[in-house]
Amino acid sequence: MEEKAGARPAAGAERKPGMTGGRQGGPGGKFRAVEKPKNVKNTIARLLGYLKEDKYKLVIVFACVIAATICNLAGSYMLRPIINGLGDDFLRYQQSTDKAAVVVSATANLVKKLAIMAAIYGVGIIATYLQQRIMIGISQNALLKLRNDLFHKLQSLPIRFFDTNSHGELMSRFTNDVDTIGEMLNNTLVQLFSGSITIIGTIILMFYTNIWLSLIILVMMPVLTKAGGFIAKQGRRHFAAQQAALGALNGYIEESVTGQKVVKVFCHEDTCIKEFDALNAGLRDKQIKAQFIGGIMGPVMGNLSQINYSLVVCVGGLLCITNGFDVGGLTVFANYSRQFSRPINEISMQVNTIFTALAGAERVFSIMDQEPEVMDEKEAVELKEVKGEVVLDHVTFGYNPDKVILKDISLYAKPGQKIAFVGSTGAGKTTITNLLNRFYEINEGQITIDKIPIGKIRKDSLREHIAMVLQDTHLFTGTVRENIRYGRLDATDEEVEAAARTASAHSFIMRLSDGYDTMLEGDGANLSQGQRQLLNIARAALSKAPILVLDEATSSVDTRTEKHIEHGMDRLMRNRTTFVIAHRLSTVRNADAIMVLENGEIIERGTHEDLLAQKGRYYNLYTGLQELD
Repeated sequence: MEEKAGARPAAGAERKPGMTGGRQGGPGGKFRAVEKPKNVKNTIARLLGYLKEDKYKLVIVFACVIAATICNLAGSYMLRPIINGLGDDFLRYQQSTDKAAVVVSATANLVKKLAIMAAIYGVGIIATYLQQRIMIGISQNALLKLRNDLFHKLQSLPIRFFDTNSHGELMSRFTNDVDTIGEMLNNTLVQLFSGSITIIGTIILMFYTNIWLSLIILVMMPVLTKAGGFIAKQGRRHFAAQQAALGALNGYIEESVTGQKVVKVFCHEDTCIKEFDALNAGLRDKQIKAQFIGGIMGPVMGNLSQINYSLVVCVGGLLCITNGFDVGGLTVFANYSRQFSRPINEISMQVNTIFTALAGAERVFSIMDQEPEVMDEKEAVELKEVKGEVVLDHVTFGYNPDKVILKDISLYAKPGQKIAFVGSTGAGKTTITNLLNRFYEINEGQITIDKIPIGKIRKDSLREHIAMVLQDTHLFTGTVRENIRYGRLDATDEEVEAAARTASAHSFIMRLSDGYDTMLEGDGANLSQGQRQLLNIARAALSKAPILVLDEATSSVDTRTEKHIEHGMDRLMRNRTTFVIAHRLSTVRNADAIMVLENGEIIERGTHEDLLAQKGRYYNLYTGLQELD
């Protein structure tokens, strides 16, 4: 006896474990960013792994940093013999009878010492150039591998992950977080290393120059550090408040601009102006505080450094008079005392940058640590010469373990038949198509295509044989031809145009400025909604998939455009097993079987005429006695 389309098969159900978590229709939830790294050691170790291939270059970089720092310190120290030599030459000049000979000798000595100083600084400049050039290459190579790993990981993640995480949050991983990592690798690591060496080298040279003046520096150093830390802490707090206020203002402006029609329809202009003024005034107040704190950092630290410098010079002058301390040594020490606070301030600022970058790296790695899509079984097969017989046998599924969406669903679609799903929002219509593509794994039961369980079919092969036209159209930046060819990348231009004709899209495409070579941008913003949907239908037609899923493909267009799109879909559905999810019941009248779903169960099934004759839920919906929720 021949089975009717949509009839319940007699075969038993095979139980399969599936993924859980989320909610029906796309699980909700947000991917929350962390402000500080939770596991600093592990994050640093993973980041260093991206530098492993360039470890020898890193050795060269740090050697260059050491050389540049030593040259900078040594160059400054050269002032001591230069000044002391000039003092000695001046005394010889006063006491000598052959003053010309003294001038010639003094000039020769000065030129020699200046040449040595220039050579030292020259080596430092070359070392700095090499360090920056090599480090930029190292950091960009690391970022290249990091972005590649992140993007490749995203391609391997299941649909569940994208349903449960904000797309904006995911995009920020590629922009904000990766950029902060790049900034740390480019500058911060080198500056931290350089600053540390500078501080150590400066302290050693200061103690070597004069131990008593060094003690003054050691006393003043905590004062400088505490003052800088206090101001930086206040600045971070006020700048955070400023950024929050700026974000709120920008968000309000964006909402007001994009929703301008709604604003005008409801005469909301005055309210918008008042709300904007309040947000703008709040931003101004926070900016004043933040800019004030940020502005006083330099003067406060500069004045404290000047006090430090004055103490050094005064005490050093007394030592020169009473203890025989040389003027050149005083000059060098005074120079070091002015430079000493700079690396300390830089390191304190870089520590904040490092923690920000590590927090960003941790967020990036949290994506990389996500479980990938369930792998194919070893014995998984490829589909060949698919007829399009689809069976759902006692299928039960829930996005969350404690909330079942589909309850014991069974249906049978013969090759070339059209099966329609109707029902209220949340009844489970779209969930069935998600399971058919194995976007989610079923909890219980079995789905087969040509008597092969989909769990035993390779996913890429399964999805190659299922074409989908969704309610939400998505077009990529590129030409019309390239967007249609997305359905089958090896298709010829003739096949692309044939698919467009099948979808009733050829005529409007030829009216575009460059026909099939017209560039589309902004998800096809230069096309109407109906035209975008026709391109999606053409893409599905080009795929030549024997199974077709139409998920409310005409619900977002007007009735006239819907009729035009239906002509394209009718040609698309010929000789294909088709599953149609429809909100407008007029589009499913010619289906071979209509499934009426409520609360995850099929409560009615049959043809349009059969269901009308039953005078149940479908009859009430079709005649307008009830409405779809």
